[in-house]
Amino acid sequence: MTVALFGLAVLVVGAGHYYLWRRLVRATTTSPRLRRVGLWVLAGLLALTCAALVGTRALPREVAQALAWPGYVWLGVFFYLLVVLAVLEIPALVVGLALRHAARRGGRALAVPAPALAASERTEPVPDPGPAPVGGLAVPPGSIPDAGADRYRSRRVFLARTVALTAGAAAVGLVGPGLRCALGMPQLRRIQIPLAKLPAGADGVRIALVADIHLGPLNGAGRTARIVDMINGLDADLIAVVGDLVDGSVAELGSAAAPLVKLRSRLGTFFVTGNHEYYSGYQEWIEEVARLGMRPLRNERVELPGGLDLAGVNDVTGRTYGDGPNVEAALAGRDLARPVVLLAHQPVQAHDAARHGVDLQLSGHTHGGQMAPFQLVVRASGQPVVSGLGEVDGMPVYVTNGAGFWGPPVRVGAPPDVTLVLLRTAG
Repeated sequence: MTVALFGLAVLVVGAGHYYLWRRLVRATTTSPRLRRVGLWVLAGLLALTCAALVGTRALPREVAQALAWPGYVWLGVFFYLLVVLAVLEIPALVVGLALRHAARRGGRALAVPAPALAASERTEPVPDPGPAPVGGLAVPPGSIPDAGADRYRSRRVFLARTVALTAGAAAVGLVGPGLRCALGMPQLRRIQIPLAKLPAGADGVRIALVADIHLGPLNGAGRTARIVDMINGLDADLIAVVGDLVDGSVAELGSAAAPLVKLRSRLGTFFVTGNHEYYSGYQEWIEEVARLGMRPLRNERVELPGGLDLAGVNDVTGRTYGDGPNVEAALAGRDLARPVVLLAHQPVQAHDAARHGVDLQLSGHTHGGQMAPFQLVVRASGQPVVSGLGEVDGMPVYVTNGAGFWGPPVRVGAPPDVTLVLLRTAG
């Protein structure tokens, strides 16, 4: 993660923690002591989250792992607390306004004028103490008669506590199953994709597609070995690893990637870079994956038996490192009668691929959104396909959810997968 991205992440996460303090602490109690305790707890969780984000790059693996588990699990809970509280804002506002209206009416009904006191019974007026705090908000003087203010205060606090408990229960209820989903084995997805130019000799070609394994402090050699066994069991003609294999250097994660040397297929294993390879020392990793038996396709193409071409391009993040994608170079000199399948980490690269006559693009990167409703953010960021088979400028694009996760070890609505793509002749 670059310094700019980390700074932006800290600002966003910090603002979110402040929002949680207002909704979960300030609005639910009138005790200054409890509010201070809540403030320090959320400040500690914010510090833990920041430590988890930076620890994967700056700290030894054992220390990073110790920070990553609690930090990233809390980040998942934090995300869903924000989502649920945001959804509840409008209904809570409506109920709050109804309570305010009821308190005004009730106060007026109870505010019956008392008989005038005798002159000898009159006392000096008591000074007005000012607005009383109600669920974290002050009641403007005179807006609610005294007879209804206490009732309004208690009901507002009860409403705030109900909202907080609902958000907490929903967040835990989503993150618990999401942890099991993310840490479990990827699902196997199978899909048949017809290609108009695919010759009979290539009909039925089987491509095992895997992306976004994200080896790092929370994913090690054991998970890699299980994914390798799963892929080898598919009896694929070729294996395509479309980026974001790692989150760390070869020195840190070489042992975690080592089981990849056992990948087996008839035509070999091919690899293209993802954005996280560039954050992790891409040149070393290109050499390492080649040593493990994978062939990096760096803006280049290979001709496969049966009349099919396979091309691969670097990730768009590579432009920052002087190593960007070049579809034109990858397709240079090819026989236009042969269909070409392009491996590109990000679905957004499909626009360029379609302009160059690519027949099918296989991608990853999006994680299918990983934690619903984050797929809406992925779509808004410009990715034309978030998960599964779609079409970009008339060209089919298939996007796998990925076999791992990034950040929180949580997946909701987007289970991890390895996909077996079966190419068929059209018609």
